[in-house]
Amino acid sequence: MTCFISSGALAQRNEFRVIGYYAGRTIPPDSFQVEQLTHLIWCFGHLKGNRLNIATEKDSAIIKQMVALKKRNPKLKVMLSLGGWGGCEPCSDVFSSEQGRNEFAKSARELNDYFGTDGIDLDWEYPVVKGHPGHPYKEADRGNFTELVKALRAQLKTDAVVSFAAGGFTAYIDSSIDWKAVMPMVDFVNVMSYDLIHGYSTTSGHHTPLYSTKQQTESTDHAVNMMIAKGVEPGKIVIGAAFYGRFFEMTETGETGLYRPCKFKYGFSSKYASDSLSAANGFEVFWDDEAQAPYAINKERRLLATYDNKRSIVLKTQYAWRKNLGGIMFWQLYDDAFKGGLLETISNTLLKTKEGWK
Repeated sequence: MTCFISSGALAQRNEFRVIGYYAGRTIPPDSFQVEQLTHLIWCFGHLKGNRLNIATEKDSAIIKQMVALKKRNPKLKVMLSLGGWGGCEPCSDVFSSEQGRNEFAKSARELNDYFGTDGIDLDWEYPVVKGHPGHPYKEADRGNFTELVKALRAQLKTDAVVSFAAGGFTAYIDSSIDWKAVMPMVDFVNVMSYDLIHGYSTTSGHHTPLYSTKQQTESTDHAVNMMIAKGVEPGKIVIGAAFYGRFFEMTETGETGLYRPCKFKYGFSSKYASDSLSAANGFEVFWDDEAQAPYAINKERRLLATYDNKRSIVLKTQYAWRKNLGGIMFWQLYDDAFKGGLLETISNTLLKTKEGWK
């Protein structure tokens, strides 16, 4: 059903953010349509001792290039980030002490001042619950994460942006974060509503569906509803889109498809999807009306591909707008086409959606 609101009501909407993570090393960030972004997050810094560390001169050069993009988009916020999958092994230990948290917060302020960046995104995967194999986690991480955000707010400038990447799955939302304590101190939370079927999964499914299905509870909508039920302000929830896909190989005989025994094979960039999933390569593309998500099957090679495409990106963008959420983010810009890609799809959808709601 199409909904319309008055232009006066439209002015009261939450800020709608379009946030791109960028972990590219071979394609400069100025190759992309950064005018369509509100935030660009550099990935990743890691801990060296208790301090946030930018490891190489090349990384420093990329951050400076990103800040220079403000000449093209004066409203663009450029942020540093900590961690990433596999990049936060010492986080549980370092952030368990006041000294560790304060030294980290001080280093974040110093780096933001040095580069002229606008804040920090915490990508600790994960407090409290199991993340990367072998990485420490403990119950106390929940309170320590709250204290970490407090330390950042105490050290950073008052206009600095503070956000964090949250696991989009039930165990994280239930256990990892004290939502009522943390959310008043952060500008927004980037919900990683992707990798919901991850590299260690033994049953295939959608890795970034908009809605739950009878066979798969984890989805974007499920995460959003859980967080709102825990008191998170909708305007601070930024949902995630995947600019990449995952291939899973069936491990048993029988039908190739969703909800089958499988093992992860490898990922692919959205900019190559039309070739990777082409009929010439043996794939047939399908649409799941219940999940509102695409998938593709190669029966001969017994492969399932799960991903976002332009259709699902349109629906996610409209969903975030309709529910008055804080926006949409994606991993990652490097995986998009320079023009005519998924970022452009978000931008075009927003233009049409805003016009339709006037």
